[in-house]
Amino acid sequence: MAETPAPFTYDDVGATLGGNLPAGYHHLQRTETLGEGRSLFECAARTILGWEMHRRAGFEINPSSTEARADTSHTTEVVVSLRLGPLKFAAPCRVVDVVDEPDRKGFSYGTLRGHPEQGEEAFVVAIAGNGVVTMDVIAFSRPARWYMKIAGPVGRRIQWLAADRYIKAVKKACR
Repeated sequence: MAETPAPFTYDDVGATLGGNLPAGYHHLQRTETLGEGRSLFECAARTILGWEMHRRAGFEINPSSTEARADTSHTTEVVVSLRLGPLKFAAPCRVVDVVDEPDRKGFSYGTLRGHPEQGEEAFVVAIAGNGVVTMDVIAFSRPARWYMKIAGPVGRRIQWLAADRYIKAVKKACR
């Protein structure tokens, strides 16, 4: 008998890719132009889906599969960790959805028990008809741990900086 996956720590599962971010959370929506061309798009998609974006952004990553997956045979669970001096913050997540379209690729993942926040984050790269490649980082979150609650605006700034690092990591990987 298959083990039941741990529940997400929030109710609005799938909202990052659904178009409307839920009320009651802090929202982050960043769109960045990466450059032009199909080869850039494909490289960015591989970098995002294969966890290289996280590694290059300075995070430790421990995924249950080499690529983000959300299908009936295997849904990826991952622990994203950040070290700050002697402290290590672990953030368990599970992939909610994978975008696999000819001109859009990426994934979203949601928080599991033990994550310092509650919510979801999505990373999607797209290529327009004119060849311009963009990357979206979309998130909604609220504090789940005491230290994130007292961090207040600093915690939100950390999330903004992480999004910036993700974008820079994809740009650097695909130069």
